[in-house]
Amino acid sequence: MSGPEELLRRITLDPEINHGQPTLRGLRYPVRVILELLASGMTPEEILEDYPDLEREDIQAALLYAARLSEVGAVLRVA
Repeated sequence: MSGPEELLRRITLDPEINHGQPTLRGLRYPVRVILELLASGMTPEEILEDYPDLEREDIQAALLYAARLSEVGAVLRVA
C-alpha cells in the first residue's frame, strides 16, 4: 500500500489536460469522474474493469484528494 504523499503524487494538474482539472497520472481521467462513479455505487473493482488504464492506487488517490479538500475551512451546503 502506498503512503498518503505517494498517493497524492498520482494527482496531476496540467492546464493542457482537461482544462487544468485534477486528473489521475495525466491520463485524462478527472478525479471528479472517479468520485462520481464511486458515489453512484460502482465498486473499485468495477471501475478498474471499465477503465483498464487505472490502478487501484489511482482510486485511493482520488479518495484521499477529496478528503484533503474537505479539510478547508468553508463547507459547501447542498440544497
